[in-house]
Amino acid sequence: MSSPYADDHSASSSPTAVSTFAAAPKPRRSIRSRFAGIATIAAVTAILSGFAAPGVATAASPTSTPPAAAATELAATEPVDLTESDVNAWLDGLLPAALANAGIAGAAVSVVHDGEILTSRGFGLADRGTRGSVQPVAEAEQRDAQPVDPDETLFRVGSVSKVFTATAVMQLVERGELDLDTDVTEYLDFDLPLAFDTPVTLRHLLSHTAGFEERIAGILGYGEGVESLHDALATDPPEQVYEPGTVPAYSNYGNALAGYIVERQSGMPFADYVEAHVLEPAGMDSSQFAQPLPEELNERMSKGYAGGSDVPTPFEMVPVAPAGALAATATDMARFMLAQLGDGPQLLEPETLKEMHAPALDEDSLGTLAVGPRMALGFFDESRNGTAIIGHGGDTNVFHSHLQLYPEEGTGIFLSLNSSGRGELDDLTIRESVMTGFAERYFPGEKADAPVSHTAKAHAALAAGSYDQSRAARSTFVAAFSLTSPTEITARNDGTILVSPAPLSLSPAVYEEIAPWLWQEVGGDRQLSMRAEDGRVRTIVYDSAFSLLRVDTAHNPAIALPVLLGSATVLLLAVLIWPIAALVRRHYRATGAVTVRPDRTTRISRLLTRLAAASALVALAGWIQAVTQIMELQDMSFLVLRGFQALQVLGVLGVIPAAIVVTRGIRSRIGWMRVTGWILVLAALVGVAWFALTFQLIAPSVSY
Repeated sequence: MSSPYADDHSASSSPTAVSTFAAAPKPRRSIRSRFAGIATIAAVTAILSGFAAPGVATAASPTSTPPAAAATELAATEPVDLTESDVNAWLDGLLPAALANAGIAGAAVSVVHDGEILTSRGFGLADRGTRGSVQPVAEAEQRDAQPVDPDETLFRVGSVSKVFTATAVMQLVERGELDLDTDVTEYLDFDLPLAFDTPVTLRHLLSHTAGFEERIAGILGYGEGVESLHDALATDPPEQVYEPGTVPAYSNYGNALAGYIVERQSGMPFADYVEAHVLEPAGMDSSQFAQPLPEELNERMSKGYAGGSDVPTPFEMVPVAPAGALAATATDMARFMLAQLGDGPQLLEPETLKEMHAPALDEDSLGTLAVGPRMALGFFDESRNGTAIIGHGGDTNVFHSHLQLYPEEGTGIFLSLNSSGRGELDDLTIRESVMTGFAERYFPGEKADAPVSHTAKAHAALAAGSYDQSRAARSTFVAAFSLTSPTEITARNDGTILVSPAPLSLSPAVYEEIAPWLWQEVGGDRQLSMRAEDGRVRTIVYDSAFSLLRVDTAHNPAIALPVLLGSATVLLLAVLIWPIAALVRRHYRATGAVTVRPDRTTRISRLLTRLAAASALVALAGWIQAVTQIMELQDMSFLVLRGFQALQVLGVLGVIPAAIVVTRGIRSRIGWMRVTGWILVLAALVGVAWFALTFQLIAPSVSY
């Protein structure tokens, strides 16, 4: 899920991507990262929704040989035998110290191989308890600390839930009750806000290419229950901003819509359908999508801890349940992995599993983006070094999980953490260490030198520029979030590109082209695929369902932020200086000094200009507060947001009286210093008005 659902790998594919059920969608929580897909790293983007970065990609499918392998001599690294004793020893050497160093309370891990549950382990605490707490606790509320039991302790798996939703969809497809390529409006009982003639299909929903913008409000909450899935989806749905099938843009809404179609077509509530047709057949007796959990399961639910705190958070509610509401034990997740690998109870026919694990879209939809890792039906391509790996990560505010399957090896691994840790990226670092370490130890694959692409310099020049996340809001004030996470690509003389910051990272990285439009991190495994239109690269995919879009001049942070900051500074100085100037004028009048009193029109225009300047400043302060609160996944009153808009409109209208003041000042020859001051105020009001219009601060909708 990604945070807010986060994946919300929250939503992402590799352990390094953040899923926010996402996400950034992570710089501060996976959720916020990916959600904010929006805000800090790209919100890593992250957080969160997903995850680690793909390894050597597959141009055709998760199981195909990567382009790098096709053109170079490969040197294999000797793998370690995957046995119960070895994997347990490896986990014991890695996780306890990592959890302690990060301040993470507990973790659960399960590994399957060759049709068996190889291991299912619990580490640390499911409940830190209250005895011995530095905070005073009433005797009736005293609790002993409880260790994680992999068979009994439930974790929220965030956006990993999406794989279960996809499985449910594929069951109905297999039975002929749904079709992957039929217009989904035929299955719905409410209207979608569609902006393109290309129909949205289940294939698009399961591969995050339906084109919906990001929506944060209502993604995660606390309370006694949640509204119906229908109401959560039909009430104020996000706008469609990309043509279906063309732009990977992680979407909790899209996945939840697929879950609602399961509900509609089966005639059963989504949670009931999944329990009866996925969880129970797989032997997952302790797992449920129900919210709140039944009492007997709620007692086994791990506590969740934020930011190194010893105080657990309340149980997190996910209104769009298919995107991130599952609670499960590590052992139950092992049973699901076996079923997905075709080695456990049969949830899907072998041919259906094969289709589910293969890339969902090809070059007919994606163009040259298809040369890189692509979404399967519910799974990210997380292949490494020629080894086919599919997976999904997930985050809530406090739970962080990742699942990976090795279809050709009959292997799977699942990890879940019940805390975010003290640092910004602690949980992400641990997940990546486990997932990457597991792959390198047991399935190192074939290390390949990157081949030389003869189009590198030309394509690098086309790629140079500024980009922001595709997982973003475009039609409301949340569009301004994109200014917090710009990505700059610089073409270098040797044909490589410098990406700052690199996707799923806080640092820049250099990429080299290893095949036309496919770039690989120098010294790493992460890949970028690009698509050019009208002589420039417009879209860059960096993690199956996460991509970057070139920003136009108006939306470029290098232009928008200086305009905004410069304008706000001028208005603030003016608001501070005006009262002083009024006192000075009053002093001169009192001493009998000669002063020129402006006419009534000028006086009124000056007053309106001052009110507009103050209104614009208060509105900007309000938007900053709103963004901060929303990024913390706290609800903002629509009435308050409308109030900010009203103030913003007053600031925009203030351009008119400011222009009158400047015009009359020039005509009346009040002095070049005073005229210059009023010209600066007029320019500042124009700058703020331009920003407000460009970034939808006065858009008809205040949804977020």
